[in-house]
Amino acid sequence: MKLPAQVVVVPVDFSEMSLQAVAEARDLATDAAGLHVVHVVHVLPPILATEPGVIWGRVDDRSRTEHALNALKKVLTEQGFGEVHVDVRVSASGNAAFEIVRFAEEIGANLICLPSHGRHGLSRLAIGSVAERVVRFAHCPVLVLRP
Repeated sequence: MKLPAQVVVVPVDFSEMSLQAVAEARDLATDAAGLHVVHVVHVLPPILATEPGVIWGRVDDRSRTEHALNALKKVLTEQGFGEVHVDVRVSASGNAAFEIVRFAEEIGANLICLPSHGRHGLSRLAIGSVAERVVRFAHCPVLVLRP
């Protein structure tokens, strides 16, 4: 079954579930070229100026973002998803859901497809639910895949 979605956003956190969401979204979208995979890099806590990588000039927020982008491209290519668009966003607030929703709005997405890790109880209260916040604030339909 194909959805009438031309632009589909799939957030990826490098978990097996998120990579399965990419496969599901590719199968549901009308065209694989409309598939946009996004990863959110958290810059909180900030890198301390006294850390060795910073002192030696090897680690900064830009290099962390580039590393995430290269790793994401590599994983998607290895999984056979070479034709998708890939983006990495930076979240200074630690709110991945906000960055996912903003990215989807910027590219005019018709659908957001993401997994739910299925946490319950105290772990859900402590960690929160990115999927729940995306559903709440998204401008377009959201397909939440359960484990």
